[in-house]
Amino acid sequence: MARFSRKALMFGAASLTLAGCMTAGAAIPTASTPITPAEAQQGAQAHPQLLAEFGGAMSGSQATYVEQVGKNIAVQSGLGNARESFTVSLLNSPVNNAFAIPGGYIYTTRQLVSLMNNEAELAAVLGHEVGHVAARHSQRRQKAATKNTIIGGGLAILSGLLLGDSGLGQTLSRGFLQGSQLLTLKFSRKQELQADDLGIQYLGKAGYDRRAMGTVLASLAAQNSLDARLSGQNASVPEWASTHPDPASRVQSALAKAGTATGGLTNRDTFLTRIDGLRYGDDPAQGLIEGSNFIHPELMLTFAAPQGFYMVNGTKAVSIQGQGGQAQMTSAAYGGNLETYVRQQFTALGGQNSTLAPQTIERTTVNGLPAVYGTARVNNGNTQVDLVVFAYEFARDRAYHFIVMAPAGRAATFNPMFQSMRRITQTEANAVVPRKLQVVTVARGDTVASLARRMAYDTAQEDRFRVLNALGSGDTVTPGQKVKLVVRAR
Repeated sequence: MARFSRKALMFGAASLTLAGCMTAGAAIPTASTPITPAEAQQGAQAHPQLLAEFGGAMSGSQATYVEQVGKNIAVQSGLGNARESFTVSLLNSPVNNAFAIPGGYIYTTRQLVSLMNNEAELAAVLGHEVGHVAARHSQRRQKAATKNTIIGGGLAILSGLLLGDSGLGQTLSRGFLQGSQLLTLKFSRKQELQADDLGIQYLGKAGYDRRAMGTVLASLAAQNSLDARLSGQNASVPEWASTHPDPASRVQSALAKAGTATGGLTNRDTFLTRIDGLRYGDDPAQGLIEGSNFIHPELMLTFAAPQGFYMVNGTKAVSIQGQGGQAQMTSAAYGGNLETYVRQQFTALGGQNSTLAPQTIERTTVNGLPAVYGTARVNNGNTQVDLVVFAYEFARDRAYHFIVMAPAGRAATFNPMFQSMRRITQTEANAVVPRKLQVVTVARGDTVASLARRMAYDTAQEDRFRVLNALGSGDTVTPGQKVKLVVRAR
């Protein structure tokens, strides 16, 4: 959850429409057409909003390295004649994600970079995203469904997952899902495969190992599977590997397209040296998820997700998801009246011209915090769902709230979470230590098991180590080999 420096944050949608660069019936440029002035302008307008959604652009040597690799692969596309035609950003986000927008703007999160194991894989992911730009996939999706937006397109995906294709889903999805960092424009399978193809072509032109597209997809598939297992879900968090559909099935396709040619560059040791020390997981400025607990050392608060639910931290909200419903914790402008605040959140959920309002409102106190909660039961197609807004006053000008959607009669699943919200002490805040990547050289006597025990996790240490380093279940390590660990950044 974003650092908002104790200021209230509006829980609203960013408008990033593609309509500004298209007119009705206008021809869409081909994949070999350089970036047009209209595309450059549209990308420049959307860029600041995307940075804000994904934690901002990082700076320093690691960001410079990612930028260099990204520009080197992007120029292979023919979209621009100079590296300066492209803007490549390393995002301060704990979510595995990468994307690009028209105008030569390319993004990857530090979390996704952490999963990679060589420079060719970094180039592959960025090349894949450049492929979407070159093939004008976003414009084609926009033309097919003019109501979509660069970020808003992702809202339709998630509203389908959470609410089904219902009127309620259309009404509530935008307000409920904003700020989760799960918002991504979904492309068709055909478009994803085309972006893979173009990325592989760019890899070859740049002198990289063309098989890197397949190997990074394999790592993404393995991470997806591990995340799903650790969270107890049948499907993993909808991040890059799932909003870019089915990475597991694309692995063999990408490897086959890459061919058997060898000799391409991977620059493994260089890559690992350059990303050594990269922050891993949550940034304390955005709060940290530790198991089922969320703690924010700057906002001085903590709460626990219900049993069986998992959390995803975003710049403006913490998402809580599970089979029994969905929730978010966030904030909005607060004028000192909790009942008014709760009513305002219902109105915001309903969207423009909304008549959505709580059917009941109750006052209470939770761990010394004044609290108010409102509930409403609404139709969701042929079924009904319960909506709950549970708000807490932390100061006369600062409040936080949960938004919950659950099947009718099942909102009580979230009661333990509502009751867990509390202030933390300065001692608790000072004890919050983030994680980072540490690249080490395997010494004589080191094994996968001994190295995994150094991972800063209480569970699944060896599984996490193997996925992080693209090691299969039977793979071993050898002296002199560089590997990644996740350790505490003390």
